[in-house]
Amino acid sequence: MDRFAALSAFVAVVEQGGFAPAARRLGVAPSSLTRQLNALEEHLGARLMNRSTRSVTLTEEGNQYYQDARRILEELEGADRTVSELSGPPSGLLRVAMPVAFGRLHVGPVLPEFLRVYPNIQLDIRLSDTVADLALERIDVAIRLGPMASPDLIARKLAPHCRVICASPDYLGQHGVPTKPADLTQHNCLQFEYLTGNSTWILTREGKSEKVRVSGNLRANGSELLREAAIGGAGLLLMPTWLVGEDMAAGRLMWVLEDWVPTPSASEGAIWAAYLPNRRGSKKLLCFLDFLEQHFGTPPYWDRYTQTTH
Repeated sequence: MDRFAALSAFVAVVEQGGFAPAARRLGVAPSSLTRQLNALEEHLGARLMNRSTRSVTLTEEGNQYYQDARRILEELEGADRTVSELSGPPSGLLRVAMPVAFGRLHVGPVLPEFLRVYPNIQLDIRLSDTVADLALERIDVAIRLGPMASPDLIARKLAPHCRVICASPDYLGQHGVPTKPADLTQHNCLQFEYLTGNSTWILTREGKSEKVRVSGNLRANGSELLREAAIGGAGLLLMPTWLVGEDMAAGRLMWVLEDWVPTPSASEGAIWAAYLPNRRGSKKLLCFLDFLEQHFGTPPYWDRYTQTTH
């Protein structure tokens, strides 16, 4: 029995959800995978899968073996990749996951320049606002926003993640400018949420926090839609500066309650690049992150308006 082939077959069957799709992915006959899995189970003296005509499910032993097998294959793949990259310029396929709006606004526009500088790298960009499972989806690096709560990943800070409350000059001219957090209850607050019900905005100044339950007539799970609504005078908006910073600089939106910091604050969150430890030595990954960090700048270009107003 080829142990490496058996491990690869086992992991493929688990991740593809069956022998037929795994066989298509690996380019082999389903009967070949069946023989490999039978030999593996016989070698281990344990059943790894419960099989039926429609599906396969892992046994308790199979679930533990899958976790270990996936880690072994990832580490071997990482070792191969590191050695191959040492002998030349950054090259190969780089899979990157990132939030939709951030990717469209701040990564997409600079990708042509990156590919000109590194012509031997191929990018596979996955835009999604859900948190990717880097190991399962074979993602090399994910850009994540806010607090970083994944101790199993290496996290590199690319830029601060600051949020502000803002509104259009027309809206403020018609409804007045809030001067304290409690004033928000008298305003139409646009809400970026997936759930129904009232929202609570938490603001902090000089160590003191205030919770304000806000309400409004527009709720959406798309940040760019809410930004356009705010520019059109629909209400107050709580959003990160990477989304609204240039609108504030151009006067399309005005910053309100400037002395109050929305929670989580920049000190509690950031724009991170997160990747698995076995990607640590990847030249193509590191040069991509270096490129983004240099492009964003210090402070990032979208924060220069907020920097100059204080």
